[in-house]
Amino acid sequence: MSDGREAFAAAPVKPTISYEDFAKVDIRVGLIESVEDKEGSDKLVRLTVDFGDHKRTILVGMKQEREDPAEIVGRQALFVVNLEPRKMMGELSEGMMFDIGYADHVTPVLAQPERAVPNGTRAG
Repeated sequence: MSDGREAFAAAPVKPTISYEDFAKVDIRVGLIESVEDKEGSDKLVRLTVDFGDHKRTILVGMKQEREDPAEIVGRQALFVVNLEPRKMMGELSEGMMFDIGYADHVTPVLAQPERAVPNGTRAG
């Protein structure tokens, strides 16, 4: 993965979708309360995320992207909360964390609000 400073060629824009399709995606701000190692995985960590009225476990493949994945504890980030739960290495993940860069082979960074907002605040 690169650090984003080299020459970068943006990927083509994906096909157009309707606003109605976009509105189906529930993106919310959550506070990352803990990051734990997912035993037996060389990629996954287990996040506990506070969405204000509830907490969720979300598995994220970031072990190889950060020297210390625990550095994101206490930060707010954006998450998709209405994806079908998915079993990963025998454990249920209840959402997806947004990151910026992974799909383009740039070292990922969190998608974060510019200032603190209430946990559970919707994006879009």
